[in-house]
Amino acid sequence: MEVETEQGETGKSVMCVLTDPEGTTLGGTMYLPQNVGPVQLQQIVNTLLKNEEKLPYAFYISNQELLVPLGNYLEKNKVSMEKTLSIVYQPQAVFRIRPVNRCSATIAGHTEAVLSVAFSPDGRQLASGSGDTTVRLWDLNTQTPMFTCTGHKNWVLCIAWSPDGKHLVSGSKSGELQCWDPQTGKPAGNPLTGHKKWITGISWEPVHLNAPCRRFVSASKDGDARIWDISLKKCVICLSGHTLAVTCVKWGGDGVIYTGSQDCTIKVWETSQGKLIRELKGHGHWVNSLALSTEYVLRTGAFDHTGKQYSSPEEMKKVALERYNKMKGNAPERLVSGSDDFTMFLWEPAVSKHHKVRMTGHQQLVNHVYFSPDGQWVASASFDKSVKLWNGTTGEFVAAFRGHVGPVYQISWSADSRLLLSGSKDSTLKCNKHVILVKVWDIRTKKLKQDLPGHADEVFAVDWSPDGEKVASGGKDRVLKLWMG
Repeated sequence: MEVETEQGETGKSVMCVLTDPEGTTLGGTMYLPQNVGPVQLQQIVNTLLKNEEKLPYAFYISNQELLVPLGNYLEKNKVSMEKTLSIVYQPQAVFRIRPVNRCSATIAGHTEAVLSVAFSPDGRQLASGSGDTTVRLWDLNTQTPMFTCTGHKNWVLCIAWSPDGKHLVSGSKSGELQCWDPQTGKPAGNPLTGHKKWITGISWEPVHLNAPCRRFVSASKDGDARIWDISLKKCVICLSGHTLAVTCVKWGGDGVIYTGSQDCTIKVWETSQGKLIRELKGHGHWVNSLALSTEYVLRTGAFDHTGKQYSSPEEMKKVALERYNKMKGNAPERLVSGSDDFTMFLWEPAVSKHHKVRMTGHQQLVNHVYFSPDGQWVASASFDKSVKLWNGTTGEFVAAFRGHVGPVYQISWSADSRLLLSGSKDSTLKCNKHVILVKVWDIRTKKLKQDLPGHADEVFAVDWSPDGEKVASGGKDRVLKLWMG
């Protein structure tokens, strides 16, 4: 590729080094003309990586995206020409999702608060769990209720789709779990019992490790996590060791399970016998939320934005493994934990039991943490009314999104990692009526992209469909809202 160079004056070229997000350099130190910008850098990276198909990249200097030629950047940020400029290149999603900006449906049906919403891995179905003891499945084509799943005796606190899309599991306040067939809305067997207190989280074994999906893990306020096999319809392993309630659970891509607890620890378990591998300590108060850098590909398995369907579990497992390996690259799987102590920790549990970075800045408890689909960012939601953005590799603070006037309950990412959604306790007065806002944030500008008004009370649950087409939100006003672009 050709880049114009300016001769004559000294210092017209900038000494640069290109690195991937993990810090591995590409092509050594290079002198680039000041008029080189993102377009030329993209050509350089594609050439150095010998990409047959030209891929899109974004470039970052000190966590800020480079949108102008290097000379302009140096001038604006008063950076010395003597310094070597470290430029991080980050692969971008090849597709772009349309920003959501309108409510396409308000669906009534639940008779109590909507506590959880989740799209299926292929984005074609939506499930919700409610305080009315039911799970509901919704038809996204007609935007009407499809099935009402009854059988729970208490609030449905959490729901989780298997990554092959064949099963849906729900957990209730009375501690039982129920597996459902999403095609019929009927229970797949009797309730799974064993937990003595309410269910706080559910996570499925990744499809690239086992297809078809059979096993999932549940966490409970009773202090245990349990691995269940839906074919055997029973608990196969009980993970005991926490001294207080288990608040969150994730089944990682390398086959280990992570549990976070009110005993301030995170435990890492192997899944053939349920042995404790290591304990991650550091938090001074309850651990509320865990997030994995590979979470998006674990959730979606073999499904991606193209909408391709699969004929066999073997094919699904193969594609899911390719997607997982590509996402993970050469780096270890990363874990972020959010706590009541107002802090977060970034871990690489396969490498060390010590945290990599302590992330501080929130003024209240951290309620929810979530990696972007590309693993580049971590977003955190807090009771301090803010959402914060962090570098997903280094843990460095990047930006604070302010605008909520109440605690932020839940966040969700768009599939292309360019937008972030947040639901909260907010309300604003419009025509003498309180209206609750769901907010959409733009990661590039670090600003509010869109307010989505319409809920009449607190928004407890939000989800962005894995195919990027739709957003769902639910809360205290008992309705489910669907939003589209």
